[in-house]
Amino acid sequence: MLNKVLIANRGEIAVRIMRACKELGITSVAVFSDADKNALFVKYADEKYHIGPGPASQSYLQKQKIIDVALKAKADGIHPGYGFMAENAEFAELCHKNGIEFIGPPVSAMELMGSKIDSKKSMMKAGVFVVPGVTEAIKDHERAKDIAHEIGYPIMLKASAGGGGIGIQMVEDEKKMEKALDTVRQLAKNSFGDDAVFIEKFINDPRHIEYQVIGDKHGHLIHCYERECSVQRRHQKLIEETPSCALTSKLREEIGKQAVLVAKTAGYYNAGTCEFMFKDGKYYFLEMNTRLQVEHPITEATTGVDLAREQLRVASGFELEYTQDQIHPRGHSIECRINAEDPLNNFTPAPGKIMRYAEPSGPGIRVDSGVYPGFTIPPFYDSMIAKLIIWAEDRPRAIERTKRALWEFQISGVRHNIPFHQVVMNHPQFIKGTYDTSFIPRYQILNQVVDHVKEMKTQSTGPKTAAAMAAVEAVIIAASNTQGNG
Repeated sequence: MLNKVLIANRGEIAVRIMRACKELGITSVAVFSDADKNALFVKYADEKYHIGPGPASQSYLQKQKIIDVALKAKADGIHPGYGFMAENAEFAELCHKNGIEFIGPPVSAMELMGSKIDSKKSMMKAGVFVVPGVTEAIKDHERAKDIAHEIGYPIMLKASAGGGGIGIQMVEDEKKMEKALDTVRQLAKNSFGDDAVFIEKFINDPRHIEYQVIGDKHGHLIHCYERECSVQRRHQKLIEETPSCALTSKLREEIGKQAVLVAKTAGYYNAGTCEFMFKDGKYYFLEMNTRLQVEHPITEATTGVDLAREQLRVASGFELEYTQDQIHPRGHSIECRINAEDPLNNFTPAPGKIMRYAEPSGPGIRVDSGVYPGFTIPPFYDSMIAKLIIWAEDRPRAIERTKRALWEFQISGVRHNIPFHQVVMNHPQFIKGTYDTSFIPRYQILNQVVDHVKEMKTQSTGPKTAAAMAAVEAVIIAASNTQGNG
């Protein structure tokens, strides 16, 4: 077993990994910026080292500085969490060169899946069902137009090295192609240092379904079934659930086999996620995230597999504790990402000092967070406050339990998106399970959030928690500042 692991990340995921280390008897090492000197993950770690100023480019993205700390601390493993350098093959290679175990997949798999063009070529050859499109980098306007005509508008321009919803643009017709291609190429170059862009058929309003896979270094590879991730804004997820209402038992098993095929084709081990688009009974492999996902806890809730623990064990050379026929999901789980952001102002991040913070509790409720009362959410990083994870025997009870937990959640001092989650949990299309990636704009969810908080504000009877009133004040203030923005 690894003896000491440096967590090259921050916030709730750093705490999550440290907890897994604690259970396995592994010493945890935190690295932190000026902005995180009082963060919960720093307090939780067995050892901690300062690595620079607040901006990530000067701290958490400093590869050599993190390696130097790991060597100084005599850490034999580095867990990258998600974001920052979790999918950075160069960093993983740097770990290996310094005799440090990178707790993730092999560099070759990261390099393959880090290029959407190369990965698509490999998957097509292996027999994986992919989104219709081309596997070449497009630089010429005329070539782009020719391909778009062959595929049929609308199409998607996608950065080959992209991620997190960055470097994606839908093009409706030929008139917009030239400007769109130039824009996406420049964005790709600025964001990822690679201006390679390719074209795929735009699938209108699909469902976004992903499969959790995990493998060991002994050739064992399994999937832990799916997560539905269709409630999104700007291609970024806000609510996830498992199982998906869209899949039949037959489709569930079929797509699971495709996910394992993807991972085997990549020569994969450790935890990863295969993402698919699903519509009208058809599914298409989209990409693979070569890391642990934000929403991994709902898979843990339904399967009983501790994914962070398995990651550490795999990195230590052990075989998986499970075989495929031992994975039997039970019940239903929902995750709500609780963010410090303004849902009435295009989900703009809203950093600041948390004055009141109290988590819900009770059967089937888990909260992963990295904050506490008095903690200041920095402006430099993702705006996540916490992840609310709910489990129940079935979906209707999971939704009811989520409603209750959101009602109990107390946060004040910063604007947050709890009212948004409350609206979604009460929306008839979500309750029916008949939603897709167009859910937020199609049903004008943000307008409903305004109505929801106004009702909370004027309600004269019924329980009113500090959380509810803080949410009301935050959103009413936001609404008054965004008149005319829809």
